[in-house]
Amino acid sequence: MMRSQICCAMLLAALAFATPWASAQQVPLQDKPFAEHKIVLQLSDGDAKKHALVLSVANNLLKAYDPDKVAIEVVAFGPGIDLLFTGSERRKQVESLIVQGVRFDICLNTVDTIERETGRRPEFIPTATPVQVGVGQILFLAENGYTVVRP
Repeated sequence: MMRSQICCAMLLAALAFATPWASAQQVPLQDKPFAEHKIVLQLSDGDAKKHALVLSVANNLLKAYDPDKVAIEVVAFGPGIDLLFTGSERRKQVESLIVQGVRFDICLNTVDTIERETGRRPEFIPTATPVQVGVGQILFLAENGYTVVRP
């Protein structure tokens, strides 16, 4: 009997510590309380054509909908984070979209991997929002009403 109580107590303690850690990994939702449309654009390709396509889709959504009624979030991970490097040729386009309310998330797991492999931490656009796990952020957004689109 005592053994089962100890196991139960340990399990509850583990859950108490695990739950806040898991929720702390996600970035809060955008502050767009009147958004009728919520879209997360997945960017996991390093191809310049894919980068251009994601930026084009975000631009088209801003034109098609009232910017206050659409929440757009681009989550970049893996080779897709190249778009958010400070030396990106599309930096001005990204920053223009950020000013218009589009959020760009960059996966810190990918950044850490690049640093481990190259010995140098890549610099990314300071207005990009760092998230620990890019795919986890996509899952979090999908669970909170965002439609996932992978252009």
